[in-house]
Amino acid sequence: QVQLLESGGGLVQAGGSLRLSCTASGRTFSTMAWFRQAPGKEREFVSVITWIDGRTYHADSVKGRFTISRDNAKNTWYLQMNNLQPDDTAIYYCAAHQLSALIWGRFRQTPSEYEYWGQGTQVTVSL
Repeated sequence: QVQLLESGGGLVQAGGSLRLSCTASGRTFSTMAWFRQAPGKEREFVSVITWIDGRTYHADSVKGRFTISRDNAKNTWYLQMNNLQPDDTAIYYCAAHQLSALIWGRFRQTPSEYEYWGQGTQVTVSL
């Protein structure tokens, strides 16, 4: 049985940092990612990392502030979020796919491309 458990969300002041974690059980994945969904908005891509070589891709909105990483031995991936801003407030979801992170030369960036999801963790950034 596959299960993704995430943690690390919370309330933080603008400029602060949080580190989200997602641990998978039941199997390993070739593609590991983070998405977020703010009230009234569609779920949006944040970041993705490959199991094999650790290649990463980040959405323009978080480049330079967020960093995805993984520990294959622990079947865990992380999202280090620095310089958080109120616009980052959302429920953050980890996601995974058993197939390659690349499809026709691009990283998987849409929710429909992911098979497994965590339960979500709330990140709230205050002024």
